[in-house]
Amino acid sequence: MTTAAADPAALPDGFVIRLRADLAVADRGRLLVGGSPVRAVRLAARARRLLAGGRLTVDGPATATLARRLLDGNLADPVLDELTVPHADLTVVVPVRDRAAQLDRCLAALVPLPVVVVDDASHDPASVARVARRRGARLVALSRNRGPAGARNAGLAEVRTPLVALVDSDVEVDASALLDLARHCADPQVALVGPRVVGRVAAAAHGRRLRWYERYDVAASSLDLGRVGGRVLPGAAVGWLPSACLVGRTAVLRPGGPVGVGGFEDTWRVAEDVDLVWRLADAGHVVRYDPTVVAQHDVRPSVRTWLGRKFVYGTGGADLAARHGAKVAPAALSLPVALGAAAVLQRRWWSVPVAGAVVALTTRSVRRRLPDGEDTTAVATRLALRGLGWGVRQESALLLRHWWPVATVAATRSPAARRAVLTAVAVDLAVFLRERPGIDPVTALVARRLDDLAYGAGLWWGALRRRSLRCLAIRWTGRGWSGRG
Repeated sequence: MTTAAADPAALPDGFVIRLRADLAVADRGRLLVGGSPVRAVRLAARARRLLAGGRLTVDGPATATLARRLLDGNLADPVLDELTVPHADLTVVVPVRDRAAQLDRCLAALVPLPVVVVDDASHDPASVARVARRRGARLVALSRNRGPAGARNAGLAEVRTPLVALVDSDVEVDASALLDLARHCADPQVALVGPRVVGRVAAAAHGRRLRWYERYDVAASSLDLGRVGGRVLPGAAVGWLPSACLVGRTAVLRPGGPVGVGGFEDTWRVAEDVDLVWRLADAGHVVRYDPTVVAQHDVRPSVRTWLGRKFVYGTGGADLAARHGAKVAPAALSLPVALGAAAVLQRRWWSVPVAGAVVALTTRSVRRRLPDGEDTTAVATRLALRGLGWGVRQESALLLRHWWPVATVAATRSPAARRAVLTAVAVDLAVFLRERPGIDPVTALVARRLDDLAYGAGLWWGALRRRSLRCLAIRWTGRGWSGRG
């Protein structure tokens, strides 16, 4: 590919994008509404001609600018089928502490890519060294335990290729999948990309019936961000990436590099991946999520460790809030949508009129923000309904996950609070079963509630330890619809 303009960050000539299937197209193709966060784009006549088939090939500065705008707004996705990345451009860093059997399986899938194994002060370093030697990986042994973030930084310092993959030892992903992810770096602004990370039960456990929490984690791992990809941004549908499996530019990720962001936060044992993604976004880099590439992450071996990990994930919220402020807010709501969603959760005779009034008010507000067109009112109504639905989902999550200690106390004393919590349970279960098919409702209900209780407990523990409830506060948008809706 050749560069479309003198700007080194411009998309190169030959780069192809495709409009997303979930866009609302109005005013006879002149208006595109969608993306994440939601936005409206009025297309000029030439842009409509270029996008007539739903695809656009960059062939100069003008098309590069249009393609960038659509990609950055999550209105389009890159088409990478014809691109290839040489094996010699990518090195894999695998941080590990003990877990030699998992490491062996991980390394076996990475052939023929060069691999750096970072032993994070294992209790049995000889076993780790034997596996690394047998699989032809270079070994870096740390004298003290630095945690996953520190081990990844140590590995990044050893990489000399332009691209690097970070793969945890309990993850199995093959070399071709990592090279597929690396194709996103044909966009010079992309610094990091992640696959869909799904739960799986280790091979040794096959042949027996999966335990209930294993079935749940296979269907809904905490690291599984769903089937819809796009640009990763705080407030977007996908706001972070798990560090279990990532591919990025070495120069940007390496600590101390001239163009980097300082690598992972060495002192953090949790949420270091969220922090890295948000710092990259703040620095103007593009981070993408590609669910067409799948990595498999081992399910925890017991209920205790499974719930314990959920708790640990929650504790990172307070540290993120201290560094990134309102980006970590558990919900982003406008006041009208918050009131309408609260009315829906109450299930009273007045709930429908209140919700209807909120939709009408929000439709009017959104309509004023959209360019004039034949069917803009219909588009605004659809956005208002989506916003209310997303508001109901967010408030349900607040009651069941983030604020559950307060909601539990309130439910014991107030029929209104009790009704809201029960409605939230029903909403959450219905949405979960629709988005995560293949798991029975009883298992989903029990496991979902335990998942939320463990994560929420960790969130409150972290907030109390920090002496700040900032990570529990709603971010008020001041708009007629809520952020991701």
